[in-house]
Amino acid sequence: MAGRRRISSESGNQIRERKPTSIENREQRIIGLAMDAAEEKIRNGTASSQIICHFLNLGTEKAKLEREKIQYETELLKSKKNYMDADRRTEELIEQAINAMKRYSGNGGN
Repeated sequence: MAGRRRISSESGNQIRERKPTSIENREQRIIGLAMDAAEEKIRNGTASSQIICHFLNLGTEKAKLEREKIQYETELLKSKKNYMDADRRTEELIEQAINAMKRYSGNGGN
């Protein structure tokens, strides 16, 4: 895993991780640790029914479709934002053009 480095100690090798540089990195590290712990419990047969059901639900077709739907909705929102930004820029350009025509015809200030 990136961000890990091995250090020697009297008791053998240890893994010391660097502190995360952001909250998102910290969350990702903790999620990774939780996933590792859940996987270990599933492998050794000590997982609770909640853990097993959680991962079974992640594998269903419904969950896959929901993830896909969320992905498409996110893309749609990004597209709408880009459209609104472009529309705003077009309005600014039109306003600048009108002001330039006013100045050229002698009707503008300056």
